Amino acid sequence: MNIREITDQDFDGLMKLYTQLHANPVPVRTPQLEALWQRILNDPDHHIIVAEADGMLASSCVCVIIPNLTRDQRPYALIENVVTDVCHRRQGLATACLNYAREIARAAHCYKMMLLTGAKDDDTLHFYTRAGYNRHDKTGFIQWL
Repeated sequence: MNIREITDQDFDGLMKLYTQLHANPVPVRTPQLEALWQRILNDPDHHIIVAEADGMLASSCVCVIIPNLTRDQRPYALIENVVTDVCHRRQGLATACLNYAREIARAAHCYKMMLLTGAKDDDTLHFYTRAGYNRHDKTGFIQWL
């Protein structure tokens, strides 16, 4: 297992992995998509973390560092798009990605990390609890646009 940040060459592997996240289709690689990909890669506050296993991208999460004017101007981190390939689940890959994200957040002096999930199944909720997240301190709301 190798945990690292994404590189430009990982685009196709990430898109394939993302098909298992909300049944996402693989997007057509247009100039607009390429510009978005480069924008993400060049953003020092946007981190896509991946776990490699068996020669493929097997798990990933996104960690975005958000600048903040409260809490002594310490930023916070937002975790999104946590996904593991169905053939590689229950091997600790997502936990390793989340731990890597936590180290990024600590290095950025974040005072908290936030993660929202739409999952309702107990296995997923217990996974996030075991990874150090709790659902008691805050209430999450979403407004879909």
